[in-house]
Amino acid sequence: MTLSQTINDLLRKLPAWLIYVATAAWVAWMFHLANTGRLGVEPINRLERAYGELGLQLMVAGLLVTPLRNLTGVNLLKFRRAIGVSAFFVILAHFMVWAVLDVHSLERVWTEIVKRPYVTIGMAGFILMIPLAVTSNNLSLRKLGAATWRKLHKLTYPIAVLGAVHYLWLVKGFQIEPLVYLAVILGLIFARMKWGRARAIA
Repeated sequence: MTLSQTINDLLRKLPAWLIYVATAAWVAWMFHLANTGRLGVEPINRLERAYGELGLQLMVAGLLVTPLRNLTGVNLLKFRRAIGVSAFFVILAHFMVWAVLDVHSLERVWTEIVKRPYVTIGMAGFILMIPLAVTSNNLSLRKLGAATWRKLHKLTYPIAVLGAVHYLWLVKGFQIEPLVYLAVILGLIFARMKWGRARAIA
């Protein structure tokens, strides 16, 4: 038995709902740390950034599923929906911390979205995530049909790019981390599109 087969046998025993539990527990724990003053002198800013980074990491993880299977044989497909939905709720938490705890005012939220390009880009990505979260269930898959559902969920690509650009534009000065996220996301999208075209030709 190969290593990938051994890993897949172990993964089959793990329920996908563990991702929801782990994500919710982490989000709650980080909020607790911020609420008790254990995230430094700017707890709201650090909490907001931590949620945003985890959301971006989950998007990368979702994009990685197909290339990982094609390159190594390790199959995480059963976890992809949970990863995507968890990414949405973490980004929702990121938005709520920004809107409620940082900006404080609905009027100012709109002003910030219009005034600051990095906020505009981040909000565009968040809005695009909503139809994906709403349709990430078997009922929607049946009603939309597999082909339409797959086309809709290709919004994952621009969403991930918008998230990376939002992060890149947000940070001050030259920082390598957001550039790495953007490069990885673009590489994964290219790989997925390349394999998709190869399947279509075959």
